[in-house]
Amino acid sequence: MTSLPDTISPEKWLVHLFSAKSVAEGGTVRRKVSDVERLIGRERFLFEIRRRGYRVVENAGQFIVFCNREPIYVLN
Repeated sequence: MTSLPDTISPEKWLVHLFSAKSVAEGGTVRRKVSDVERLIGRERFLFEIRRRGYRVVENAGQFIVFCNREPIYVLN
């Protein structure tokens, strides 16, 4: 993924995120929680995830988005 400018609109950020090759292939993408909150806000981010039918988990300051509608299992 290419680097982004210092300032970017929320809409452009979302287009950039969801145009990633791994999204198109039904894989995963990872983003820092602090970046998401600073650039578009947690509510907007989660709305866009739900709108697409994806799932997201948060761990250690990262959001991991599963870009498919498959179930998620936490294995210990």
